[in-house]
Amino acid sequence: MNTKSNRNHYPLLAEVEPARPAQDGRPEVGPVYRPAFHREGFPKLEGIETCFDLFEKSCKLYGDCPCLGERTAEGTQAGPYHFITFQEVWEAVAAAGSAYVKLGLKPKDRIGVLGANSKQWMIAMQGMNRMSMVCVPLYETLGDTAVEFIIKHGGTRMVVSSAAKLKVLAKALSSASVRQVVDVGIVYWGAAPADAVQSLTDNGVRVMSWEELLSMGRQAEVVPVRPGPEDLCTIMYTSGTTGDPKGVMIPHRAVVSTIAAIKAFLNHCNETMGPSDSYLSYLPLAHIFDRVVEELMLHVGGCVGYWQGDIRKLMDDVGALKPTLFAGVPRVFERVYNGIRDKVASGSFLSRLIFNWAYYRKEYYMKAGYKECIASPISDLLVMNTIKQRLGGRVRVLVSGSAPLSQQIESFMRVVCCAPFVQGYGLTETCAASFIATPDNPRHVGTVGSPMPCTELRLEAVPELGYFPSNQPPRGEVCVRGPALFSGYYENEQLTKEALDAEGFFHTGDVGEIAADGTLKIIDRKKNIFKLSQGEYIAVEKVENVYKTCPMVEQVWVYGDSTQSCLVGVVVPAEKPLMSWAADNGVAGDYAAVCGSPAAIAAVLAAMTATGKAEKLNSLEQVKAVKLVPEQFTVENDLMTPSYKLKRAPLLKRYRTAVDDMYKQLTAEAANKGGAAS
Repeated sequence: MNTKSNRNHYPLLAEVEPARPAQDGRPEVGPVYRPAFHREGFPKLEGIETCFDLFEKSCKLYGDCPCLGERTAEGTQAGPYHFITFQEVWEAVAAAGSAYVKLGLKPKDRIGVLGANSKQWMIAMQGMNRMSMVCVPLYETLGDTAVEFIIKHGGTRMVVSSAAKLKVLAKALSSASVRQVVDVGIVYWGAAPADAVQSLTDNGVRVMSWEELLSMGRQAEVVPVRPGPEDLCTIMYTSGTTGDPKGVMIPHRAVVSTIAAIKAFLNHCNETMGPSDSYLSYLPLAHIFDRVVEELMLHVGGCVGYWQGDIRKLMDDVGALKPTLFAGVPRVFERVYNGIRDKVASGSFLSRLIFNWAYYRKEYYMKAGYKECIASPISDLLVMNTIKQRLGGRVRVLVSGSAPLSQQIESFMRVVCCAPFVQGYGLTETCAASFIATPDNPRHVGTVGSPMPCTELRLEAVPELGYFPSNQPPRGEVCVRGPALFSGYYENEQLTKEALDAEGFFHTGDVGEIAADGTLKIIDRKKNIFKLSQGEYIAVEKVENVYKTCPMVEQVWVYGDSTQSCLVGVVVPAEKPLMSWAADNGVAGDYAAVCGSPAAIAAVLAAMTATGKAEKLNSLEQVKAVKLVPEQFTVENDLMTPSYKLKRAPLLKRYRTAVDDMYKQLTAEAANKGGAAS
């Protein structure tokens, strides 16, 4: 291993293997880097090699501490959180695991889980870990086709489901080929709709309640079958922006390595977590981001509170739980940003003056290097503490992941949250936590930080897009290696070979740039690139992230075509600013009607163009036409993945006619201008 200092002297990185020029048809690659603070080897957890080891040890250490909690209804309102202890969860896990065996399931068998985050979801999964079985999560918002595909492809012999999803399962199991796979049956938690249960039983499917499952297991506890570190913990199907979901095989080793790396990073930052910490679980537990955070919280003896399942009640759940760790995706923080911005804009002149003074004062001192907590106590007292109280008042750190967050929103959140706000980066294949920015470091804004201690980084050239690791700054496809990697795609050897190279590096498909201090900035996506008719490549996600900071824009999808010379977009406008503009400009009608107004379309396009110019988009990166639509892009209408990424193929299918009309209009306008000029 070459441990000499890298030639660029990045403070946060240690070079452990040298760069390699292009050769034998393979592109140029840069040096292999590890985090400088943990350059020798990968961290481990003492006495812990599997997820079962991790949970078993926590239950022994923190048996009487609160573990999993939910809110109970008090009339029409949700009451406070009520928790069961680690010991109580341990007993339920033992019962669930024992019942699996009594039902005929064996080690390495696969069990599906379908439903919103809940304590039953977690207990069901931990029961699988206990018996060396494999959890196959199903996104609770996946459509019927995807549910049927994953059940069959993953070979799930049993499905544990929320009662609310039994109708989805009943429809999927109306197919004889699906019933043949789910030969053990269905277990549900909650109040089951009688017609769904009847439909399943009529088709010969065994149906049990959660209480019946635990009762069966408690009658005679079965000794655990301990998994090994390389045994599969879960097959996590990526939601996918196109095509069928891919089954990412995650061994126990990957999850444990990720938790060890997070702990090492926290220690490096002089931070500790323990039984006094709490986390609100609202991101899909079927997604690796939430799964890893919950595993971390359980490992340190903290508690997990599950949300009510209604995005409109999320902030009420935050206030009730008062979490110390808040994890979110850009869509969540965009809502927070827009909410604060709208409230400030609608306030009095004096309140706007106070907010802006407090904001810019604190931002100034944070940029000067002061930690968030001491940058401007008077700003916190006057303004920012109010925002912190909306987050429960106890939050110690906020993390954004899953997709890129615009630099403007990240900078804003770092100032107003009264807690360190950082952006991380990872994929399902890398167990989510591959890179993370350092709290209170203003130079990390707009980056995803440096590699975690379980990650090795290398950039590989993308010649067709002009990215080379030998350039300054180094740029190329982000490739990662380490113990937190997946072991391959289930039943898809060809795809595995395409993603994992002979040296063990996973090719993410994202293009990164290494900054002067060694932090990584995601600047592009190899696949989400449009080549316009001029031959220019456009990074569409970069453009969309700029437009999302426009006050008139709630959501935006940008499209380009190699036969066309410009970009067009479909925009869900921000309702309050749009309707305020309509009132000021004499445009009548409700929100949907205003979206169809040519004057409104022109106003939104002008606002987007101004934002693009301010953020230095070049002319080819600016959209030349937009269609305004009142319907949000959501998981439910299949326009976003459950991790809130745009599903580009369904968006194009939905708005193909609108795209064609916009290009026809632009062509006609260009022809008219040409005719006028002649």
